[in-house]
Parts: sequence; structure tokens; C-alpha cells
Amino acid sequence: MPPVCGGTGLADPRGMNAGRDARRGFTLIELLTVVAIIGVLAAIAIPAFSGRQGKGYDARVMQDARNAAIGEEAYFTDNQVYFTGDCADLPGVSVSPQVSCTASATGKTAFSIQTSHPLANKTCTWSTDTAPNLICP
Repeated sequence: MPPVCGGTGLADPRGMNAGRDARRGFTLIELLTVVAIIGVLAAIAIPAFSGRQGKGYDARVMQDARNAAIGEEAYFTDNQVYFTGDCADLPGVSVSPQVSCTASATGKTAFSIQTSHPLANKTCTWSTDTAPNLICP
């Protein structure tokens, strides 16, 4: 190749793109780098999201225990006896999806509510025999 503009002829006049004539796109290294970055971000985000979701289920279990306790007191006011069985059968009580809620009378003047969810970290017990009434270890 003859020298261009008095150059030495050692450098290709087309510059750095000499080997990339018609080929356009990303190299394998660039694609692997992007995939690695996305993997790192996902590894950070997924546990954080799971923790937030677990706290949401915990709050749902606690709220259902409180609601069932209020329904239990209303049932006692109407019937002079505490309800025993599935909390979803208590009049006026709506239990969240997949929450297990069981009410049991622990005497003529006391009751207990047990709530849990398969994805929650807590299982709650509302009891009229303890202070505080709601315990979620």
C-alpha cells in the first residue's frame, strides 16, 4: 500500500476500524459484562424483595388476629359464649388469603386466636389470658 499524505506507510489509513468493515454489534466480552452486571443487581435485589414480602405476610397475620379478636368479642356480646372453630366462620370476620386462623374458648370468660401464614416469619396468638394480648414470637 502506498503512503498517504507523506506518511511512513506503517499505519493503515482506515484507522482502528480496519478489521470491522461491515461487521457491527457487540463483542462477546461486552455481552458477558452486561450479563454479569445484571446478575449482580439481581442477587442484591431478590433477597431484599423477599424480606419485604415476608414482613407483609407478618403484618397480615397480626392484623387477622386482631380482627378475629374483635369478631370474637362481638360474637360473645350476641351469644354469651365464645366462638370455637375457623375464624372465617365468625360473623363479620374476613381472613386474608392463605392465613390459617383458629379460635378457641379457654373457659367461659376467655378465648384464644391462633393465626399463621405459610410464607410468614411469625405465628401470632391473641389471648385474653395474657398481657399483652397479641404475642407474635
